[in-house]
Amino acid sequence: MAIEKKTAAAACNLGHANAILAVSRGRATRGAAPWIGPGIRTRPGSFACPSGARPSSGASPLAQLGRAGPACRERLATDPDGDVSGRTDGWGRRKEGKLRGREKKIDASGHVVSNYCRERLHVVLSKELRRPPSDLGEMSDVDMKEHWDDLFTRCFQTVDDEVSGLASRLVDGEPRSDPIAAENVGSTAVAVVVCSSHVAVANCGDSRIVLSRGKEPVALSIDQKPDRKDERARIEAAGGKVIQWNGHRVSGILAMSRSIGDRYLKPYIIPKPEVTVVPRAKDDDCLILASDGLWDVVSNEEACKVARRQIQQWHKNNSVTTSSSDGGDGSTDPAAQAAADYLTRLALKKGSQDNITVIVVDLKPRRKPKNNS
Repeated sequence: MAIEKKTAAAACNLGHANAILAVSRGRATRGAAPWIGPGIRTRPGSFACPSGARPSSGASPLAQLGRAGPACRERLATDPDGDVSGRTDGWGRRKEGKLRGREKKIDASGHVVSNYCRERLHVVLSKELRRPPSDLGEMSDVDMKEHWDDLFTRCFQTVDDEVSGLASRLVDGEPRSDPIAAENVGSTAVAVVVCSSHVAVANCGDSRIVLSRGKEPVALSIDQKPDRKDERARIEAAGGKVIQWNGHRVSGILAMSRSIGDRYLKPYIIPKPEVTVVPRAKDDDCLILASDGLWDVVSNEEACKVARRQIQQWHKNNSVTTSSSDGGDGSTDPAAQAAADYLTRLALKKGSQDNITVIVVDLKPRRKPKNNS
């Protein structure tokens, strides 16, 4: 039976580089590895790819997968006709590019690392998910948590090594091992794998994922800031300093304590993600994945309330039924898109001074359309 995943994205460029990816509305099948793909820009504020398309670039990483067995102990797959949404943003100039006949935006300077993350992170994660341990079906919850922790850590470390020039990468079929960006360029990264029984979250930086469960917000990630007691202790143990300079900053420079890239601040800044695994519940409404441009001015509770209301309002006002095979417009779920757009406008209205990136994932299998009879 297909599990419906409905996703939409919205964003506004104002600041630090972040990247987001979402795989949505895939019909899950057993016995094969998942495909995790990126998104392409189709209109201001959102990214999406039509059914059947597998673009070669997109945003880093929200990876949403379909059905799984108990406690995520089965290998996962999404049908090739699953849709993809995502968004990247950051500072720096932009240049135009072409991808599968559609226009996309690529930053020419500050986006180097986040662009690389969107090209590679989902590929590395997909490879890791194709290699489940032989005893996966016998794992305890503790072992399962360790499995996800190891998987995400290998994925993030691999991409960071490639960014930093510590591992070779292929460029036009030829191996290269030079850094892909200046030493002072980096990106946040947050990844989520959603199956029918559990949600696994990996966070590196200060983007955040919040689950709307019933009427309560459940934070699935913790912002990695230098003023966190444990993060400050780790930084100082490595020989670094946290300096108050317009906020707490590593060496007085970076306002987050973990990232991909930023090699000039290593070993104080690390790419190791913090991983959380939580069981799904029947009253799960939606996921909100966003950069700190939203969370700086909108609380978890308000964001969840707004997202729920916007999704419900869209279905109340429209007779379009969204399902696993069609999001209403063939590319993104319009109800989730309305929620993401509204949250972005809300953050701007509240005076957010940072970049704003929002993705909303509707976790309900099916929303009833308006009854016109």
